[in-house]
Amino acid sequence: MPAQKNKEPIRFVVTFLVLFLVFYYFNIVFFGLTSPGRHYNGFLANNLNYIDWLRWVLLKCSAIILHLFGYTAITNKYELLVAGKGIIKLVYTCLGLGVMSFFAAFVIAYPKPLKPKLVFLIGGLLSIQFLNVVRFVILALFWDKRNSQVIDHHTLFNIFIYIAIVVSLYFWTKPLTTKHNAAN
Repeated sequence: MPAQKNKEPIRFVVTFLVLFLVFYYFNIVFFGLTSPGRHYNGFLANNLNYIDWLRWVLLKCSAIILHLFGYTAITNKYELLVAGKGIIKLVYTCLGLGVMSFFAAFVIAYPKPLKPKLVFLIGGLLSIQFLNVVRFVILALFWDKRNSQVIDHHTLFNIFIYIAIVVSLYFWTKPLTTKHNAAN
């Protein structure tokens, strides 16, 4: 049994890395297949394009939140415009697919029972996208590209979201307190 216990961290790391690479590069390949160009696949682009669906949901949720705060916001396939404020263009890198790939790979690879994994995975992915929507709302209201050339909001958001993920993963992976264990 001790030899099996020693292999568990190695299995976790290998599984995590493999899953992360599969998720991350699958998204990139799929984006290439659904974008007009050399490797375009019309069937995938028109019927199974989860990237466009995610972009649509993020734009619509951002517009709804802005409407709730009294702003006039309109969207098209790629953009969110807030009347009198600003416009943001939601490109592939704004969707958070890399962050979601990292999070999903970690949660799936971590040795825990299925139910806690599913609950944490779904809750975490929804939280990542909720924070993404908050970012889009803030950017649409306050970001001025001409005056913000020093600060890259993608980098700031990635730093913030990875810190939030690391903290949440720390608490999710942390064993129950010894006080609880002693009671059992």
